[in-house]
Amino acid sequence: MSKKRMVLGVIGTDAHAVGNQILNHVFSENGFDVTNLGVQVSQEEFIEAAIESKADVIIVSSLYGQGELDCRGFREKCDEAGLKGILIYVGGNIVIGKQPFDEVEKRFKAMGFDRVYGPGTDPMITVKALKEDLNM
Repeated sequence: MSKKRMVLGVIGTDAHAVGNQILNHVFSENGFDVTNLGVQVSQEEFIEAAIESKADVIIVSSLYGQGELDCRGFREKCDEAGLKGILIYVGGNIVIGKQPFDEVEKRFKAMGFDRVYGPGTDPMITVKALKEDLNM
């Protein structure tokens, strides 16, 4: 069975690299073929890489709090680019300030994200969800 492919990166002008490297390692160790775009990745770069690598999922992270702005319109751009239905996860410190996570999650799901994770989420929770969502 071939590995499921993912595109991973930190969106916007965010330069937080440590979490990205941890996620890259965890996903690779758990059987995913990871295309890691690193930090300061635009929506277009995520989409181009997903098309090029024939990705099954896009993992967007953000730690500087601007995730809500950076992620607006992402699902629509994926659909327009021919990636209709691709799994999209988002996680990290994705909003500014302390906001109830259930409200944050609702907003991101309304934007078309399949799974939404708050800061400090154990990466293995994401791996478990990926295996479930990708029927692995």
